[in-house]
Amino acid sequence: MPRFLRLLRRLRTRLARARHRALTPSARVAILVTTVPPRDANAAGFTANSSQPLRIGPAGWAYQDWAGVVYPAPRPRGFDPAAYLAQFFDTIEINSSFYHPFTAQQAKHFVERVAANSRFLFTAKLWQRFTHDPGATAADEREVRAGFDALMSVGKLGAVLVQFPFAFHRTGRNIAHLAALLRRFASYPLVVEFRHASWNAPDTFALLREWRAGFCNIDQPVIGRSLEPSAHVTSDIGYVRLHGRRYDTWFASVKKPAPPKAFVRGERRDQQNADAEPRSARDFFPQNEGAAIPAFERYNYLYSEEELRPWVARIENVHAQAKSTYVVTNNHYLGKGVVNALQLISILKGAKIAIPDQLREPYLQLNEIAADPPATPTLFPMGKTK
Repeated sequence: MPRFLRLLRRLRTRLARARHRALTPSARVAILVTTVPPRDANAAGFTANSSQPLRIGPAGWAYQDWAGVVYPAPRPRGFDPAAYLAQFFDTIEINSSFYHPFTAQQAKHFVERVAANSRFLFTAKLWQRFTHDPGATAADEREVRAGFDALMSVGKLGAVLVQFPFAFHRTGRNIAHLAALLRRFASYPLVVEFRHASWNAPDTFALLREWRAGFCNIDQPVIGRSLEPSAHVTSDIGYVRLHGRRYDTWFASVKKPAPPKAFVRGERRDQQNADAEPRSARDFFPQNEGAAIPAFERYNYLYSEEELRPWVARIENVHAQAKSTYVVTNNHYLGKGVVNALQLISILKGAKIAIPDQLREPYLQLNEIAADPPATPTLFPMGKTK
């Protein structure tokens, strides 16, 4: 390259950096948000070797540890986390409904926040009162239905996840409880997640098919009789959830600080915490006698591309059998699930995709699958570390 062209390139870079430094912090954040590619850039609801949609996205959207990692910090005026994620994903799993049902008004607000993405569908977890507590009442059911019906009525409820704990083994009593639950909520597109290997049986699949309920294929630390990776399809809905592989913390006891204000019954939930995981021990796993750990450590895991590849094959298998497929990354700590969801989209599409600029700095490997260079100049070469 001629010397004058090299000098010109250096001059342009220096000018760009000078302009960036001259901006106030809030102005820099505004540039970050407004320079995100348009929604159709990723088209995460793509059809890979099938005419049916495949939607990939994270579990939840409001975690305090995502500030400055997934989302800009401080957030600019009018910034909405769900709307932001809907630019890159066609689904998000609503986690907060596991701890308490959302209302019809909240469901309406959810829909409004992702309205710019016409492909977007939510999935939502059933209240744990029905899966972990046999004492659920008719009033509890009405409360759950209010939110689910509001999403269903506008065609935005893709699936309802019925998540059972590891301690829920395949016994006669538990089979009866499962059957009653499938009958009770048969009007919704149900998907059932088991974590104990005893449920990996033909009779289980037959029962799910009878009630047109899907089977949730999961990745979790395989300890003892934990359910192993699979690619089962028992209804029109295919479902995959990746929890991470923290063998050292999966069954550990957790610290129990007071739950956040967002989960106090009857109060209007703060927008930033409406889907956050409560900071309490709610997974009902067998406890050990070791030191208590923060709850997020169970999900503090980043899959490598080598670990994702076998799941790509399973996802393609599930997708080929189902009419609609959802892949949810639940390894949420510090946005790791967002990173892995983007990587899965890129691998399955076989193409580079739109990547949030905010996420590139902590996860440089995303530059390898980014369709465009960063919106602002970087000090080091793409994909390289110091």
